[in-house]
Amino acid sequence: MVEYIVNVIIENKPGISDPEGDTILNDLVMKDNNSNITKIRSAKMLKFFINDKNPKSAEKQILKICDDLRIYNPLVSKVTVQIKKS
Repeated sequence: MVEYIVNVIIENKPGISDPEGDTILNDLVMKDNNSNITKIRSAKMLKFFINDKNPKSAEKQILKICDDLRIYNPLVSKVTVQIKKS
């Protein structure tokens, strides 16, 4: 068994509003005259540490946990998974 770090990044799908990202852009970034920045999208990242036989199995198990616990809404959320050895 190998320990893996599995990062699950959850963000709104394109086309879904992101009020947090808009607020950061309008109230913080634009006030400092950073006019070259046109958009900010916010996301949430969960970091799991898991012992498993291979990275594919670790990813599958973590995604099942996220689905079973309804950690994100698949209708509006885009999920990206990153895996590396601990």
